[in-house]
Amino acid sequence: MSEMMLPGEATLGVIGGGQLGRMFVHAAQCLGYRTLVLDPDEASPAGAVAHEQICAGYLDPAGLEQMASRCAAITTEFENVPAQALEQLARSRRVAPAAAAVAICQDRVAEKAHFAASGVACAPYAVIASAADLQSVPDRLLPGILKTARFGYDGKGQMRVSSRAELAMAWGELKGVTCVLEQMLPLALELSVISARGSDGSIVQFPVQQNLHIDGILAVTQVPAADVSEALQVQALRAAARITESMDYVGVLCVEFFLLQDGSLIVNEMAPRPHNSGHYTIDACDVSQFELQVRTLAGLPLTPPRLHSPTLMLNLLGDLWFDAAGNLRTPAWDALLALPGTHLHLYGKASPRSGRKMGHLTITAATAGQAGQIALKAAMILGLST
Repeated sequence: MSEMMLPGEATLGVIGGGQLGRMFVHAAQCLGYRTLVLDPDEASPAGAVAHEQICAGYLDPAGLEQMASRCAAITTEFENVPAQALEQLARSRRVAPAAAAVAICQDRVAEKAHFAASGVACAPYAVIASAADLQSVPDRLLPGILKTARFGYDGKGQMRVSSRAELAMAWGELKGVTCVLEQMLPLALELSVISARGSDGSIVQFPVQQNLHIDGILAVTQVPAADVSEALQVQALRAAARITESMDYVGVLCVEFFLLQDGSLIVNEMAPRPHNSGHYTIDACDVSQFELQVRTLAGLPLTPPRLHSPTLMLNLLGDLWFDAAGNLRTPAWDALLALPGTHLHLYGKASPRSGRKMGHLTITAATAGQAGQIALKAAMILGLST
């Protein structure tokens, strides 16, 4: 992967047609690349803005063959892309991130083993793959959170349990699939770090991001992280770099952390792609996470991103499109955009529904305090709880 694909000279492909793919396509097109999306949905947000879309499943042999024939390099916009699809494409084309790294991120058991190998602490846990595993769970892990080893995101595939009886019931409700039981720890804050690593081993990182989740879905991201010491931020950045480097990872990787009430930092999980908590980088940094995704894929130089404005990002879920009676409405975008420093991003999804990510709002200002005040006004206009 040492050869550069200069802007204007190649077609870059992305597997997945969601909003992350859409923003990757925008960044690639700004640099002059042609773009192609592989997604079975003819109305995919990314496909609507790409030069081409192949409407096929992620494991469709003909679709993957077409993609390989038309693209010089290929990435993914979601972590649950079948690793075998990446393996097939990598036989003839540059693929980043590699299938082996994506496979680690897809499985919580492998992910936690990787954290341990990287020397980064995570919550105490046990793997539950059988009834015998269920019986041998140490008492110290309860109360805990039971998480499916695969296909969990935005709080899905997770259940809180406080006793062995609840644990057995929850595992049954999850159909007895392999799970990880994590000890529930007293959390103070949720943080994330986004790193970009090139094939030459160079790595750049965005500042530590402070996140607020509601019902398992990211609601607010604040940068700079207001409630985290400089020493802890350095620790998080170094831990994220170790996790990235020890996978020989190429691409953009988000690592999520928990800051505990005793001041210690533990890693939670990682995503092998740009991340919801990094969407603010489009408006608040001189290089966005999506441009860095393009650069890592094309072999271009990685420059350290600079945060030029304090920022808050609000996730916009489909609930905003409904009034108290459940009737469809249009949010007050005009009033929202009358606020200084507001940047609205809608993802082109036709049908809003509760919990669906429809867009995000980034607020930039001269100071963190000003950004916070404008964010409160924006939340009132949107009817968001503050």
